[in-house]
Amino acid sequence: MKNKISALTLTFMLFGSLLSGCQTSQKAAESKDVLFQYSTLGSLLEGVYDGEMTFGEIKQEGDFGLGTFNTLDGEMIEIDHEIYQVKSDGVAYKVSDEMRTPFSVVTYFESDQTVDITETMDCAQLKEYIDSLLPTKNIPYAIRVDGTFDYIKTRSVPSQIKPYPHLLEVLKTQPTFELNNVEGSIIGFRLPDYMDVANAPGYHFHFINSDRNAGGHLLDCKTKDVTVKIDYTDQWHTVLPEDNAFYEVEMGGDEYQ
Repeated sequence: MKNKISALTLTFMLFGSLLSGCQTSQKAAESKDVLFQYSTLGSLLEGVYDGEMTFGEIKQEGDFGLGTFNTLDGEMIEIDHEIYQVKSDGVAYKVSDEMRTPFSVVTYFESDQTVDITETMDCAQLKEYIDSLLPTKNIPYAIRVDGTFDYIKTRSVPSQIKPYPHLLEVLKTQPTFELNNVEGSIIGFRLPDYMDVANAPGYHFHFINSDRNAGGHLLDCKTKDVTVKIDYTDQWHTVLPEDNAFYEVEMGGDEYQ
């Protein structure tokens, strides 16, 4: 699935985030139904691969989520309040609180809906099925799929050296990994179309196995016996970087897969 990046949408969404930032922060203290995001996918697409927020700070905003690491060094997965880094070798490593991120999205996961699936579905069918369970497509959802999978295909990306290439150039040579008959968890989000540029509309999933030693950005899957948990989130709080790389980047035009 491809998502068109629109600079106009970014302007609208970030303006709305700034206006509601104070109110959102106050509500966050009262509710865990908050999607917390550091930076934007639009800037990541354009090669802004360094951020100032640490993963210790990220863990204060949620116990579940995904993202990446400074220099684009692999795929980030947070599950059960533990953060893992899947590097370009496909191996998952635990992450220290001092490491930093250029883009991450997290929440406190509290399931509002749980459904068991015993039939085989590929990723496209799984997304269609989850869509059929949602009360609306106009709010963000955190989604966790736990169980046994007949097949999983993931990717990761290697650390980059300045001057950083655009993300789509990096993805042309991405290493991919295949796992068969594996237990683990698909984790990620389904976001509304109006969140374009700030994030990726539709589904964005990462995977980690139950041994917590392999995973990555999910490309394909076949379920075997899984449980789908869906967490409704009605608040979105974004923190933007304060550096020249982010201030000067022109976001728009690229497509994310």
